[in-house]
Amino acid sequence: MEHKQFVQGECLYHNSLSKEQDVENWKLEGQAKISFDDERLTLENELDPETHGDNAHWVFWCPNDFPDKIMIQWDFYPIQEPGLCMMFFAAKGINGEDLFSPSLPKRTGKYPEYHSGSINALHLSYFRHKWPDERAFRTCNLRKSHGFHLVAQGADPLPPVEDAQSPYHLKLVKYEGIVQFSINDLTVLEWEDDGKQFGPIHESGKIGIRQMAPMKASYSNLAVYEAKLEK
Repeated sequence: MEHKQFVQGECLYHNSLSKEQDVENWKLEGQAKISFDDERLTLENELDPETHGDNAHWVFWCPNDFPDKIMIQWDFYPIQEPGLCMMFFAAKGINGEDLFSPSLPKRTGKYPEYHSGSINALHLSYFRHKWPDERAFRTCNLRKSHGFHLVAQGADPLPPVEDAQSPYHLKLVKYEGIVQFSINDLTVLEWEDDGKQFGPIHESGKIGIRQMAPMKASYSNLAVYEAKLEK
C-alpha cells in the first residue's frame, strides 16, 4: 500500500512535559498519579483496578483546541504493563460544544463516556497489552465516535516492556478525512473517512492521553504542527 506523504508545517504547540508546571492547565478526568521521573510526564493509576474496575482508568486532556490538518508528535516510554495507551483527538461535544463546556455531562474516565456519551472524537489505541488476546496478537486500533466504530487496524510493532528500547517516537496526522499513524517513522495505519458511513468528518478539537490501569508510561516532547499534504 502506498501511503500519503505529509510535510510538517508551522508549530502550533510544543510542550516538553518535563515538569509539573507544563501540565498545570491540563484537565484530568478520573484519578491518576502524575509525576516527572527523569524529566518526563509519568502517568499511572491511582485506584486499584482489581477493586475499582473501570473507575481506575482515566483521561488527561491538553487544554488547547487544535484545527484540522495537524500532525501530533510525542515520545513514548512504556514502563509497566499490562495496560493500554490511547490518544484522543478532534474531540468536542456532539453538537459542537467545547469539550469542557459545563453543559456537557461530567466525565470520570470510564470509556463509554467517551465513545457513546456526549462527545465526538477519534481515538487511537497503540499499546494494547491489557488483555491476553491483545498481547497475543498486537494491533493499533482506530475508532470514531460518537459510537464505538472500529474504522481501521494496523500491526503494532511496540514490544513488551521488558524488550522496549525507549523512547518510541509517535506521529499522528489528522488531515480532513485522513488519519495516519506511525511509530519511529514506520507507517502502521492509514484510513480515510468518507464522511458518510460513520457520520460527518470530525474536524477541530482537543487532544488527550488515556491509559487503562495498571499501565505505567512516560511521555515527553509533545508537539502539534500544521500538516501539509504532498501532491
